[in-house]
Amino acid sequence: MNLKILGIDPGYAILGYGVVEQKGNHFQALDYGAVTTPKDMPMPQRLERLYESLREIIEEQRPEVASIEKLYFSTNAKTAINVGQARGVAILACMKGGLEIAEYTPLQIKQALVGYGKAEKKQVQFMVKAMLNLAEVPKPDDTADALAAAICHGHSAGAGERLKRAGL
Repeated sequence: MNLKILGIDPGYAILGYGVVEQKGNHFQALDYGAVTTPKDMPMPQRLERLYESLREIIEEQRPEVASIEKLYFSTNAKTAINVGQARGVAILACMKGGLEIAEYTPLQIKQALVGYGKAEKKQVQFMVKAMLNLAEVPKPDDTADALAAAICHGHSAGAGERLKRAGL
């Protein structure tokens, strides 16, 4: 099974993205980075920049599916709303690009990469570096998180394919 996956860690100041190709159980990073917006830029323009940047990445890389981290916030409602808007724009960009959408909680992503849903960020980053055979952990953290989301989907999609073949 070959699958090209776009991972997204949504944010309005920094949106991490990573494109990985999965061949069987092997993952290769094709492209990754972060889309940033200045804090003094009005929110509508920030959202437009995120949208346009993701559309360019999708057009360039041609992934088949997007794996987007679900939001989880405990305190700051304003931040949660703004990140939610950025997440909505990311989903729209992916839908307009013809991608299937998969959503995973941070717990599911940690579980898929480390085997423990309450793993520390550093453990997840180490696994991203190791699984993609990278010289160093991608920076900023949002980029590593996006790659982790892509790998998580690869594991989930692979498991689903194995169950289908087994007739389960």
